[in-house]
Amino acid sequence: MNCGYVALIGRPNVGKSTLMNHLLGQKLSITSRKPQTTRHRILGIKTTAAGQAIFMDTPGMHSDEKKVLNRYLNKTADSTLLGVDVVIWLLDGLYWHDYDEKIFKKLEQAGLPVILAINKVDKIKDKDAVLKFFAEAQQKYPFQHIVPVSALKNTNLELLEQHIMALLPEAELIYPEDQITDRPERFFAAEIIREKLTRRLGDELPYALTVEIERYEEFPELCKIYAAILVERDSQKSIVIGKQGEMLKKVGSEARVDIEKLIAQKVYLELWVKVKKGWSDNERALQSLGFSDFGH
Repeated sequence: MNCGYVALIGRPNVGKSTLMNHLLGQKLSITSRKPQTTRHRILGIKTTAAGQAIFMDTPGMHSDEKKVLNRYLNKTADSTLLGVDVVIWLLDGLYWHDYDEKIFKKLEQAGLPVILAINKVDKIKDKDAVLKFFAEAQQKYPFQHIVPVSALKNTNLELLEQHIMALLPEAELIYPEDQITDRPERFFAAEIIREKLTRRLGDELPYALTVEIERYEEFPELCKIYAAILVERDSQKSIVIGKQGEMLKKVGSEARVDIEKLIAQKVYLELWVKVKKGWSDNERALQSLGFSDFGH
């Protein structure tokens, strides 16, 4: 069988998390229209008759390093290429950005087989432009394959998966056949809550919040989850709570539905908001919030 690690790389917000979720056939990575929604390296494991592909969804590579959190995001994105077997480089449309030139340099240094996947191809009407871009891309870098895809509509994902499996080395399975990730359920509960917050409040609170699971209690009939939403200022706290607590109620209700789907169990979810000044620019605070895996 073929088995190995597959890095999903690209600029922020090109659709890496959506692509991984659709390749797996299950939602693991949270998504939103906002860049930098993904903050952690997340493994998604897909086992088929052909072998096992271990996908790594990571933060997009970006240039803002003002805060400790931003530096962690970049370190995590950079370290993705260490120890992987295949790289999927996801582009959004038929053009290169300044950030893409940095990615070229990293790939040349790594010397790994790379598949270029061009996302949202369903929105491109000029098919001649697609073919022209393919030819230009092949001159810029020796890609193993160039595949036009739509992560959202599952276009060409089977073909992409076939190419990935063929490039992986022959090896025994690394994970059990029924395992789909290496993260615990409480991690995904926090991520789901953060997704709902980001989708509802992204314009007002782009990066100023995170979620900490304070208690996660499993019973035969019910899972009880107590989560704190951390913001940096008092003014942000009132935005998250909303008028008469309406925003917090909506977020809690939406998150509970998704968590129940994920763990296939009834959930009691309790949310509250705390102010933790400067958490995104404090290394010790970040490590206490589970960001210690960044940069390793």
